[in-house]
Amino acid sequence: MTFYLNKSSFIIVLLLTCWLVSCSSTPTPKAATSTPVLIPTATPIQGQAAISVEAGDLVPPIVATPCTPGKCLFPGQTVTVIVNEPTNAGPEHSPIIGPFYEVKAEFEAATGAKLEIQGVPLNENFARLVADMTTGKGNIDASLAGAWWLGDLVKEDFIIPYDKYYNDPRFPKWELEDVQFAPHSLLMYNGKKYMVANDHDGQVMYYRRDLLTDPQHQAAFKAQYGYDLLVPQTWAQFHDVAEYFNGKDLNGDGKMDSGLTLHLKAGAQGMFHFMSFSAPFVIGIENPKLYWFDPETMKPLLASPGHVKALETLVNLVQFGPKDMLNWDLGGSWDYFLKGEAALTFTWGDLGALGQQKGSWVKGKIGVAQLPGTMEYYNITKGTWVKTTKPNFVGNTTGGSWAGVISKFSDAPEATYYLLALMATKEKSLVYAARGWDGVDPGRFSHYLPPQGTAQLETYLAAGWDEADIKDYTGAYFDNFNNPLQLPYLRIPGTFGYWSVLDTNLFAAVSKGLTPEEALKSTVGDFEELTNSLGREQQKESYRASLGF
Repeated sequence: MTFYLNKSSFIIVLLLTCWLVSCSSTPTPKAATSTPVLIPTATPIQGQAAISVEAGDLVPPIVATPCTPGKCLFPGQTVTVIVNEPTNAGPEHSPIIGPFYEVKAEFEAATGAKLEIQGVPLNENFARLVADMTTGKGNIDASLAGAWWLGDLVKEDFIIPYDKYYNDPRFPKWELEDVQFAPHSLLMYNGKKYMVANDHDGQVMYYRRDLLTDPQHQAAFKAQYGYDLLVPQTWAQFHDVAEYFNGKDLNGDGKMDSGLTLHLKAGAQGMFHFMSFSAPFVIGIENPKLYWFDPETMKPLLASPGHVKALETLVNLVQFGPKDMLNWDLGGSWDYFLKGEAALTFTWGDLGALGQQKGSWVKGKIGVAQLPGTMEYYNITKGTWVKTTKPNFVGNTTGGSWAGVISKFSDAPEATYYLLALMATKEKSLVYAARGWDGVDPGRFSHYLPPQGTAQLETYLAAGWDEADIKDYTGAYFDNFNNPLQLPYLRIPGTFGYWSVLDTNLFAAVSKGLTPEEALKSTVGDFEELTNSLGREQQKESYRASLGF
């Protein structure tokens, strides 16, 4: 069912979204002719630079051959790409946008086209892209989009699939099948190829390998808890390890450090961490897909006993981290771990790579594993708890997974695909994944060491990695994306509107303004309002399609 709105209705929906997420001055595009697109007030991004480490000098190889004058593919054309640009670093060395500056000369020499790079503040990328597409001006040819944008962009027919270009020998060849199944699924929508692979987000657990293998700590931990100090397999074990190390000096500077670090600031993507954390409390072999909504009614499921128990567990863990976590964004938490001041954290792949750069205290000490599981989960379909005989691990593709999309209104779609495909080549992608500053995380078989993949140890060593850290890191990402159970990724119109109200309510819980149960009940009420404003039948259709029903 297509839901048509006039300009007044569109503005009402936009204002409702702003009220729910406390927005201030987000640019508003002209009225759409069909389904309203919710404009987020803050765009989450992985790869925000940690200030305690420095970028290395590893650069990707040149893979495109310069064209002969008169025989170039796209002479006189211009490709304009809009990309997130953090404000705390120069664009040439900023996450997400930096690789475009590296490839600019190579692309122009190979095609005869020009590349125009427009860096925009993180909270304006989606809004600017939608505004350009809504007017049909075509001033923007491409964007590195967050995977959750597809629900809006495809529904509005704003972007084109690249199926017809993928095997065309005129373009740089990259392998879609090289991408592991879980992140691979985010590149497709309704059976068509829309996103050109770039970043592959998912969250994993980081732990201090040196601490967990220390004989004195092992003996003291066993005496206190009655079992061996090992890499946490469940969130209950994670709790014990965090509690044990909290208040101890973990980096030899004579100061007390913390059992864990997280970033919990409202509006700084804390909701992503709850998604990954809560997955094994809800998703299991008997309930592999139902996490967000009932697909028959679009009633939100986030106040289920499984979700509530997960949030209660997460709130309880906060006591083992520094009080400043409540005011930290990603960079603050990453810096705390990189300085050796925490024993545990869970976050994106950027941290493992940043830990190898100059200035990191924890290089050679970073253990990495898939996120812990639970010994029971709540089966939403039956309304009962299911006990398991071994940890219930659930993989995730949590995050942006920033990847290229091509505007339907571009006057240079082929040149645009050439650019995105060039950056997706195996040779470049491996370098992007190996270094820390560019915000690109692993998710391809060519990123993993044998036997899981084909990457060579030397590539990571050239980027400054410690050998043990490489093996843990790539192994953890392979396990995460290889898990047959995966947290369902939400890709329906208005996704970030839903996530924003979840973020607001989660902060109320971790800051003790609401109980976990109250926070999730409030989230359900907010979700209902958004669904009603967007059209319940339309949302149900999109949600069912996203789950493969």
